[in-house]
Amino acid sequence: MGKARSGRGRPPNGPQPGRYPVRFGTAELLRDADRANAWLLSVGGVAQSYVDLDDPANLEFDYVRRLGDLVDCLPDGPLDALHVGGAGCSLPRYVAATRPGSRQLVFDADEPLIELVREQLDLRSVPKLRVRIEDGRVGVRSRRDASADLVVVDAFERASIAGGLATVEFVTDVARVLRPAGTLLANVTDGPGLPFARRFLATLAAVFPQVVLLAEPGVLRGRRFGNLVLAASRTELPTAELTRRAASSPYPARCVHDGDLRALRGKAQPMTDAEAVVAPAPPEDVLGLF
Repeated sequence: MGKARSGRGRPPNGPQPGRYPVRFGTAELLRDADRANAWLLSVGGVAQSYVDLDDPANLEFDYVRRLGDLVDCLPDGPLDALHVGGAGCSLPRYVAATRPGSRQLVFDADEPLIELVREQLDLRSVPKLRVRIEDGRVGVRSRRDASADLVVVDAFERASIAGGLATVEFVTDVARVLRPAGTLLANVTDGPGLPFARRFLATLAAVFPQVVLLAEPGVLRGRRFGNLVLAASRTELPTAELTRRAASSPYPARCVHDGDLRALRGKAQPMTDAEAVVAPAPPEDVLGLF
């Protein structure tokens, strides 16, 4: 089993900007020039997390704001949540702040990175949050049936989703862990033609009857490489509210569902463990944006 730790306490002298060796490269911690206690965490030149220690509800990255909107649209009250992928734990901090009493478990394979976040970005102060150093698939497999309200998949290596997190077998295991009204949220990246996103849509649709996609119009039309956020559930998703929130965002996005989503998916086939799934990598000229 992996290591699970919790606790409290900020670093005595506050976070220290700098470069730190981690499992998947070199992490860099930079202070936001406009906010005294907000920090950008990157690994290998790729932005991983934005953490505002004074205001965890401040979600700077557009795709994380969309994940936050999806969390906001879930039924009221605390959540039992699993997160596959942690880094700075921006979304777990948001859930803890906006859903007091929530119990959360993060799976992340990069122990040096998590130790950096614990020591420099006050991770131990987040109520009822545990982090286990473990592969996400192994971690989800260890959880009991119908034990989670929310599972979030946001695990990347150099801006590509970690292997094995987009297959029917993994998504089926997530469905096992979710309660009947539970929700799976996922962040993926793709470029022109959206070949990976279309297949991931097909994968989700093979397991869940309700699927929604949120993305900026330029990404959705295949004009540029970017993030796409997806939600899947056995119960109806709040598409009207999500459409309103996406349209009114500082960086407006589209909410795609029902017939439009089926048209976008087209004849794409679900991904399985039997094939070597290769997630798309961004062009070098935009790599630092993710």
